[in-house]
Amino acid sequence: MAEHLSQSELDYPFKLLEYFNGFRVSKVIFSACELGVFDLLTTSPCALSAQQVAQSLHASVDGTERLLDALVGIKILHVELQDGTALYSSTDVASVYLAKSGAKSLHDMALYQSQTIYPLWNNLADAVREGKNQNRKTFGIPPEEVFQAIYRSEEEMLKFMGLMDSSWVLDGHDVVTAFCLDGFRNIVDFGGDFFHGELPAADLYVLARILHDWSEDKCLTLLKRIYDICKPGGGVLLVEAMLLESRRGPIQAQLFSLNMLVQAEGRERPPSEYTGMLRRSGFRDVQLCRTGKSYDAILARR
Repeated sequence: MAEHLSQSELDYPFKLLEYFNGFRVSKVIFSACELGVFDLLTTSPCALSAQQVAQSLHASVDGTERLLDALVGIKILHVELQDGTALYSSTDVASVYLAKSGAKSLHDMALYQSQTIYPLWNNLADAVREGKNQNRKTFGIPPEEVFQAIYRSEEEMLKFMGLMDSSWVLDGHDVVTAFCLDGFRNIVDFGGDFFHGELPAADLYVLARILHDWSEDKCLTLLKRIYDICKPGGGVLLVEAMLLESRRGPIQAQLFSLNMLVQAEGRERPPSEYTGMLRRSGFRDVQLCRTGKSYDAILARR
């Protein structure tokens, strides 16, 4: 919303009401993914009626029709009327991003948002009051056991990995081409337990969406561990959604930061905070690249 509301927005709060309904829009898309709407319509050789969709998905005709109409309303599906019957078909966006078979499928991301993130955000007010994640209230797991909550079952672990893969489909190319990495022969992409045990030798260590999970102290611990085994000329590549120094956005990074509050121990940060942690850990020659998309990149060398 604009910093200073226009008179028309003061006369009737169109934008505010749009924000109020944001969670409903999200859940419409998530539920359609869970039900298999996009998979069905993408593979169908012709447009389908609500009755045909409902029959295929073992759902009620009334509920299916309302869901399909809402998807048309937000321009994710097409509809045509033929002899008084509404026939629904997929848009290119739905086929590419929302069907499981889509070329850049975000289906797993949608499921994770719906089944894990959505319940956590129901407790956002408590997270703000308490200043800690809501894993205990949502899943019955202690707040300090961040990844025990994320990996609480094989099904949950697979959903989380699907989320990570979906994000990489969108942003991977931009962050790995943000800098010239030709000088790094051996590259390690961190995952798993990197606070304990021996770290592998490499010329470049990639920390993609890792530091935002943790407090500053833990971030410094990890960066110092990496610096200590990093060869001269070696480096670390951070991939994170970076806030603006002005605190005015980007809104997606600000929402991600709230998500770190409800789900983990960390936060999203502006470049100055990442640069500060890298330099305190010993790294120099810090370079920043904003991709203009969800995730940005910082390269630092020893």
